[in-house]
Amino acid sequence: MKLIVGLGNPGRVYEKTRHNIGFMIVNEIAKTENQTFTYKPKFKGSIMHLKLNDDSVIFLKPKTFMNLSGESVALVKKFYNIDIKDILVIYDDLDLPCGKLRFRRQGSSGGHNGLKSIINCIESQEFNRLKIGIERDQVIPVVDYVLGKFSKEQLGCIKESIGIGINVIYDWLNFDDQYVMNKYN
Repeated sequence: MKLIVGLGNPGRVYEKTRHNIGFMIVNEIAKTENQTFTYKPKFKGSIMHLKLNDDSVIFLKPKTFMNLSGESVALVKKFYNIDIKDILVIYDDLDLPCGKLRFRRQGSSGGHNGLKSIINCIESQEFNRLKIGIERDQVIPVVDYVLGKFSKEQLGCIKESIGIGINVIYDWLNFDDQYVMNKYN
């Protein structure tokens, strides 16, 4: 069983913000697979179950707000007894150019509060990550920037990166981590 976590903040006000790129990608997979997410209070998040290539896959959108995402991830991981190597977390990265993707097997939080929470709650840094670049603004404070909506210029590269992100997920489900890193990094 695999767990794919799209990070973001719940609520309409955050729907199209830079910090919600993880939600955007898993929402597109739901559309592609003609499925929907269901809120599960016991997991503090919305989940979607899929059977893809003989794998049972759980998609999770934590509803705890970004800084507490780890609570939801830990609950799902424990309930379904999911191995750390079978977790993929999708999130925004300020230090990558807009739309640039990077797949990693493990690592630190890099200052991302959602990742910090996950690392603390599951007590490991050894999970897979798909980072989507949102750039860093030199003028707008980080909190305001990540909670802001994409500019018109950014939307084109973000739409393209969502499509590529979906391909990364399907490849991760079909091939090993090294193949995915070689193909997309």
